[in-house]
Amino acid sequence: MTQVDGAPAGQDGTGRRASGGGTWRRRVRRTLRAALRPAPWRRGPLLAATALLLGLLMLLHARIPNRGTGNLGSLLETFLPWSGLCVPVLLAGALWRRSASVPVALLLPVAVWLNLFGGLLGDRSHPGGDLTVAEQNVDADNPDPAATARDLAATGTDVLALVELTTQATDTYEKELAKAYPYHAVQGTVGLWSKLPLTDTQPIDVMNYGPLADTRAGDREMPSNRALRTTVATDHGPLTVFVAHLGSVRVNPRAGFWTGSRDIGVQALGKAVAAAPGERVVLLGDLNGTMDDRAFAGLTSQLRSAQDVAGDGFGFSWPAGFPMARIDQILVRGVKPDSSSVLPANGSDHRAVTAAISW
Repeated sequence: MTQVDGAPAGQDGTGRRASGGGTWRRRVRRTLRAALRPAPWRRGPLLAATALLLGLLMLLHARIPNRGTGNLGSLLETFLPWSGLCVPVLLAGALWRRSASVPVALLLPVAVWLNLFGGLLGDRSHPGGDLTVAEQNVDADNPDPAATARDLAATGTDVLALVELTTQATDTYEKELAKAYPYHAVQGTVGLWSKLPLTDTQPIDVMNYGPLADTRAGDREMPSNRALRTTVATDHGPLTVFVAHLGSVRVNPRAGFWTGSRDIGVQALGKAVAAAPGERVVLLGDLNGTMDDRAFAGLTSQLRSAQDVAGDGFGFSWPAGFPMARIDQILVRGVKPDSSSVLPANGSDHRAVTAAISW
């Protein structure tokens, strides 16, 4: 013990014993503050819960119902690849909150996303191809269809499918593509131009306007004939080619994600593909949906996506200015996709998609 100003140890200058109450209270306050202060593992509980919910939504997306929810499941699946963008946002929130639990919770959505889409990040194409095919929704309101036709002809594609043709624009495309493509077939608002002979062209009715009829003027003005089937004569034998433009989808307060017309078209198209002659089949079209959408199970069970097999990245095609979804498809059966890509914008609101296939 020490003395203060000559006073005995433990006493102040007046001879009274010094009290340790102040020191004791300070220690209590420090202990309480430490106990009440959130530890790194307890910070950001809402962010951690959001990360887990995100992972579960991606993992169980197929179990999210469509009936009674305005097709919420299909809507989520349409833009499912973009769910990965939530991960860096949540991670930034974790760094700001200095949370240790949020990064751990983010392991679930990261693992699920990579399992679903990790295989699409690299280039899966390889040299080769006996035939090149392409498809584009050329846009009924395209201000310069002639320029679009010239751009497409310059690609050198062997078989070219165009959808959303108007009567006036069809004349323009026939004129501009005549030199590069001596054979073509048009049914309603869809057409196929080919460097190889075409035979046995037939229309396929994929439209059905029910009580929730599509109210967009562009769709009302189009005839119900928005799909065709034809046969391309190749050196390796006949190739059955379908061209289709399925009904539009809508998001509105009453019906939610309305896909009625499109889904009816999927069913009709699936039956037509199942009945197609020959083993080699190619489907080209604007299907107004991605192949992650459960509504296309009738097609994906029979055909595979050229982009998934031999593309580079996701191959988004719409909208042309900033593509966010691949709703323009090249689906095949009985042939091998060697490469698949998306062409630059050329005046339409969709970008053209192309693929090289081999026997």
